[in-house]
Formats: sequence, C-alpha cells, structure tokens
Amino acid sequence: MVKKAVCLVSGGLDSCVTSHIAKNEGYDIFALTFNYSQRHKREIQSAKKIAATINAKNHIVFNLDLRKFGGSSLVDKLTTPEKDQTLEEIGKKIPTTYVPARNTIFLSIALAYAETLDAEAIFIGATATDYSGYPDCRPEFIKTFQKLTNIATKKGIEGKTIEIIAPLLNMSKAEIIKKGIELKAPLEETWSCYIGKVKACGRCDSCLLRLKGFKVARVKDPIEYEVVPNWY
Repeated sequence: MVKKAVCLVSGGLDSCVTSHIAKNEGYDIFALTFNYSQRHKREIQSAKKIAATINAKNHIVFNLDLRKFGGSSLVDKLTTPEKDQTLEEIGKKIPTTYVPARNTIFLSIALAYAETLDAEAIFIGATATDYSGYPDCRPEFIKTFQKLTNIATKKGIEGKTIEIIAPLLNMSKAEIIKKGIELKAPLEETWSCYIGKVKACGRCDSCLLRLKGFKVARVKDPIEYEVVPNWY
C-alpha cells in the first residue's frame, strides 16, 4: 500500500528540501501551503513550483488571514523585519518576524487534512539550527505536538499514529543545502526573503542565514539578491 503524507510547503529552502525527502521516502504527497496574509506572495509562487516537482497528488493553498491578530512584522506592515544584523546577533532573541503560534496553527490544519486522507505522516521543514529563534521550531515543540496528535484524533485513539516528521530539525543550513542538492531539489525556485520584491533583499535574517548556509556549503546561491553582505 502506498504511504500518504501531508507536506507543509511554504516555498522556502527548508520546506523544499523536506518535501523532496518525503518524496524520496516513497510517500504520495499532498502539499499544503498557507496564504496567511504575509508581506508578499512570492513564496506562494515558489510553493506551487515545488509542489509540481514532487508530483504532489494535490496542492491546497489555504487562506488564513492572520492580519486580524497582528503581532508580527510578517503580517503587520507598520512594523519592519530585522535587517542588517550580524550572524552572531540572529537568534539571540525572538525576532519581530515570529508569528504567534504559527506552526501550531499550521500543524493543526495539516493534522485535520492528514486524518481526512488517512495519511501516515505530516512533514514539516522546522529546523532548530541556524534559525531565527522561533519557539515553535524547537524539538520540544515537535515532540509535544506528536503527543497531541496521538490523543486528539480518531486515528490516534485507534492506535494508528500520524507521525510528525521534521527531518531537518537538527541539521545546519549548509547540511540542508547539501541534502537538497543530493536530492536534486529545485533550490533555484525557493524564496526565503522576508522583505525583497523581484530580488531577495540580502539583509533580513532569513536571507543572511540562507547566504551563510550556501557559503559554508561552498555552493553558490542560485537566486538573485538586491544586496550581498561583504562576508559572502
């Protein structure tokens, strides 16, 4: 019997590699992307391209207006994401780009979709290494949500676990990039930037961590930037 998995595909580097890991492990993939009224929709375009490369059985773009709550510079245009931080500064505190309970919300919706599909797994590209310091990307969060999954679903009560799989959790950005290249993931189609328009800004935390990863991996980043830091 073919295994089914719901895969959270944001359009970013991490979710792209995660989805290709799921594909490589033999899952039929049902891609789920959230349009949560984030600053720009460029990443959703990337998500659609990534979903096509993994031959997703279905790709749902789920509309969810988190602007109604605010609380993050990714949904509130009156605040600005951090930029031009040093690599040492990134992750020292929870940044303004943290969207309150975002991964909890996303995984809850993915869980409902997975149970409807009778899927065996949910893949998420969370990583706790080379990241911005989001509390819902830590191993403790994934483990706790797995416990919730086991007791909050019909499948769980029947002893048929829906596994929450975060294959990148303890990988550095450079390791993620190397894994993506190994799996022939379309890294050139990914979008990580919080601020940029046609080109990635090269100044926000996400761009800086991505560029650091490519530098450490000794691979040229295939996307274009408005500004490239002098250490790259």
